[in-house]
Amino acid sequence: MLTKRIVPCFDVLDGRVVKHVGFLNDRRDAGNPVELAKLYCEQGADELVLLDISASEEGRVATRRVVEQVAAQTNIPLTVGGGVSSVDDVGDLLLAGADKVSINTGAVRNPTLVKEAAHRFGEQCIVVAIDANLNETMGEYEVMVKGGKVGTGTDVIEWARRVEKLGAGEILLTSFRQDGTRDGFDIQLTKSVASAVNIPVIASGGAGKKEHFYDVLTDGQADAALAASVFHFAETGIREVKAHCRGRGVPIRWTYQ
Repeated sequence: MLTKRIVPCFDVLDGRVVKHVGFLNDRRDAGNPVELAKLYCEQGADELVLLDISASEEGRVATRRVVEQVAAQTNIPLTVGGGVSSVDDVGDLLLAGADKVSINTGAVRNPTLVKEAAHRFGEQCIVVAIDANLNETMGEYEVMVKGGKVGTGTDVIEWARRVEKLGAGEILLTSFRQDGTRDGFDIQLTKSVASAVNIPVIASGGAGKKEHFYDVLTDGQADAALAASVFHFAETGIREVKAHCRGRGVPIRWTYQ
């Protein structure tokens, strides 16, 4: 049985880790990404995700300098996203030290980017990030872009299935409604997407306590659970989360530096 993963996430803005609530402009400084990366590796994180949250809106790719610095401090897989719009962007981030590259708005604008990048670098390197929000008019979850600010009218389940066929190796699924609330992951959304595809799904948005991780890894059928503020501000720790999940029968890697 494959082990479930616990994944800290860095939302990086101007070289600092910040945390927004529900993709809004209200933000809180969470520290230096290099220092946090080293700390989370020591605590037993399975992977790290670094997202340059202003890159897409500013029409640029994630800051290479920050990626190189973080990669130098990690010995676990590092996923990097932000403003990726071409195959060359993917290659540049991999050369900077990323193990995987996350594509969101760029994939929606040009779905063939997923196929081309997967063909050149391998499906295992390509993560498609899906920001989802419940559209009351549509009666279903809608794919959002531009940091959750713009709706696309595309159904999340249909998009997840499509990117899998295009060659995505993994889906990073964030619930717009839950992100930053600390009320728990969106179990319904996560389960729906995980049930619809045959590639791993990383659940994101809403973690507030260790029980939430257990819920999304079991009831939500997620392969990994991602969180930011709950780790950044020491409301719970990676070891505590892993001990709780492992104690309740979830297969979790249990090694530390």
